[in-house]
Amino acid sequence: MLNAALTWPKPSFAESLEGARLFENGARVPGPTLAITRAVLRTNARITAIGALSLATATVTAARHDHLPPEFLAAALLQESAYDPRAISSAGAVGIAQFEPYTAQQYGVNPFDPYTAIAGAARLFGSYLRAYRSRYADPFAAAMAAYNAGPGAVAYYHGVPPYEETRAYVALIYDRWGRIGSYER
Repeated sequence: MLNAALTWPKPSFAESLEGARLFENGARVPGPTLAITRAVLRTNARITAIGALSLATATVTAARHDHLPPEFLAAALLQESAYDPRAISSAGAVGIAQFEPYTAQQYGVNPFDPYTAIAGAARLFGSYLRAYRSRYADPFAAAMAAYNAGPGAVAYYHGVPPYEETRAYVALIYDRWGRIGSYER
């Protein structure tokens, strides 16, 4: 049995797994699901490899459903909670997507259920992007700012508000988005 296992043809992606923790290290990976899995594992040590893969799969599915780059949605969720479904902020935002209770209710989301929260975050980001695509030079930055500071602040300032926290939030998500993309072939 051992000889049969050792002589089995190695899949093309195996180089990314050799000598490494499953998914977390290695060569570039094919597609966003494994790249997001890697980012989740590198950010939150409490999540298992299979848990990270499950959350990454849900992220890719939700992002594609709402016409978002999966890496963008993953970067936002990493920034919000490090993919921790039990996260609670000092401002009262809860869950993996850090929904305020009113926003979660408005989007029909149980904020502590990571899978509905991921889908809800994708819907919310998708709605912001659709609204901002023709209004702002960088609709992604405007969408991130709306998620962080509220759409009223984005409307008032005609883009990303001058709040230090919001500007740092946008910069950090862009950084995470680029890092996730660098894990892909």
